[in-house]
Amino acid sequence: MTTRRLFFPRLAALAAASFLLSATLPALAQEGAAPVLPDLTDDNVVDVMTRAVDDVIRPGYHAFEASAGTLAQATEAFCKAPSQASRTSVDDAFRQAVADWGRIEIVRIGPVLDDNRFERILFYPDRKSTGLKQVQALLQKQDEADADAAAMAGKSVAIQGFGALEFALYGTGSQTLMETPESFRCRYAAAVATHIRATAGQLAAAWEAPDGVQRDWKHPGPQNPVFRTGKEAVTALLGILVHGAEAVRDQRIETFYRHGGTARPKSAVFWRSGNTWTSIDANIEGLHMLFDKSGMVGLIDPNFVSIGGNIDFVLKSLHRVAPTIDTDIEKAVSTPEEQQKIAFLLVNTRDLILRLNGEYGGAMGLGAGFSFADGD
Repeated sequence: MTTRRLFFPRLAALAAASFLLSATLPALAQEGAAPVLPDLTDDNVVDVMTRAVDDVIRPGYHAFEASAGTLAQATEAFCKAPSQASRTSVDDAFRQAVADWGRIEIVRIGPVLDDNRFERILFYPDRKSTGLKQVQALLQKQDEADADAAAMAGKSVAIQGFGALEFALYGTGSQTLMETPESFRCRYAAAVATHIRATAGQLAAAWEAPDGVQRDWKHPGPQNPVFRTGKEAVTALLGILVHGAEAVRDQRIETFYRHGGTARPKSAVFWRSGNTWTSIDANIEGLHMLFDKSGMVGLIDPNFVSIGGNIDFVLKSLHRVAPTIDTDIEKAVSTPEEQQKIAFLLVNTRDLILRLNGEYGGAMGLGAGFSFADGD
């Protein structure tokens, strides 16, 4: 009871502070001149893009590769000798891999789009249950070729990523995994985990190559095939943040919960394993890391540095609330206290999008009519 009494005033305080902060930019505009637009062709852009690559993106993919490797090893060991201890190791490794993927998942451009790698890692949202149907049919058929990690790249993306692995480990019938060593279902799960590790390794290697994507990101210029100007480069970086925040709101939360609407808890990502909020919080953490560690706030007029402070505040508020929501997604969408927390996330992710797209974008010189949401 004490926790409930303390939480709601704290939640209300966060919401009130967020509302007050929304007036900051208009007030500044009324009191003084418009911000001095930055020179997005100077060394500052190179510094920001370099920090984004070296301090966030490359380490992010390496962390995911490592945890995916641990997950593959844990799943293989569990299949050979099912026990409560080996099962716990799988659960822990799965949660860590979900979190590490969630932090870098926000980078939805670059090598992750090649060869459908993004969908190979996570096929979601799956509105027509395509993946579920394919995995269920595969488990019923028990074709040994489907438990071959090396052959998985040539198969449907719906049967080779986290969604398929989660159903194999946590879905209907998964209790049988404890009964028989080296069952087909478990060996299929191990093959999927191994394939996720291989895909993670491809992404880490692509970003590690000094003459590849990291060079293009760090050195915008007329001969650069990706970013011809500094403005193009930082606009793409801002786009990652805007679209990442939109994905949290639209694809992660509103897919299963809209305030006042009918909740669909079984449409939530990772609901079977209880990792919905693990994934969403990791997305938020990834956005925060990219904004902070890249030093993006240094690209705008120092007189308007409060814009960066406001964005930082909203991200911290989201990160503070998300991990406190009940991991049982059905309870979360039906309990008033948990509903208020989810509503808080929806309101503040919308606020975050407006601050990034409007306030920061405007201070960066993208123009009043510019909007990532409009596809500009």
